[in-house]
Amino acid sequence: MRGFERDIPAGFLCYPVAQAADITAFRASVVPVGEDQAPMIEQTNEIVRRINRQVGRRLLPEAEAMIPATGRLPGIDGRAKMSKSLGNNIALSASPGEIREAVRKMYTDPRHVRASDPGQVEGNVVFTYLDAFAEDQAEVEELKARYRAGGLGDVKVKKRLEDILQALLAPVRERRHRLARDQSHVLAELRKGTERAKEVTQATLDEVKAGLGLFSF
Repeated sequence: MRGFERDIPAGFLCYPVAQAADITAFRASVVPVGEDQAPMIEQTNEIVRRINRQVGRRLLPEAEAMIPATGRLPGIDGRAKMSKSLGNNIALSASPGEIREAVRKMYTDPRHVRASDPGQVEGNVVFTYLDAFAEDQAEVEELKARYRAGGLGDVKVKKRLEDILQALLAPVRERRHRLARDQSHVLAELRKGTERAKEVTQATLDEVKAGLGLFSF
């Protein structure tokens, strides 16, 4: 099991329950996740059903996983899902140069040596990102057809993706920089959110304890 053999870290067993607590504490009914997190949502629902049966009523709602069409975004190297720790990601704060360099390095079809060669779209990271982020999917389908038939080079496809990512991330990066210059505002919003979260989660905890016949001393 993940190379743990006989020594399984406590976190491996506790983390799913901690995630379930994060979801149920806010009585979430819809949770945006990647497809790899769908089992976690189902485990949360198993815990919810167990509590509801114990209480004898629908005390906590079951959650539905909201998975986008591209349910698992691969890293730019095509080897695993995008991850900061693996260094195969594009940060939301990435500069125009960093975005350009990341797209340039993206894994495509290794057999697509010349633009005239027919290329494979499946498993091609550039097209996976186009599927995920391009608004004009008709254009993406046209690019796929040209790529499969031969006559469309990787450079042109990557340039189209770069244009899309640059336009998408520019306002995110600018807002991030703007907020970074006003840290007092950010901290104030975090404190406000924390206080609100405490109110909601404490109310849920109190109701669950009462339903299960548990009392605080």
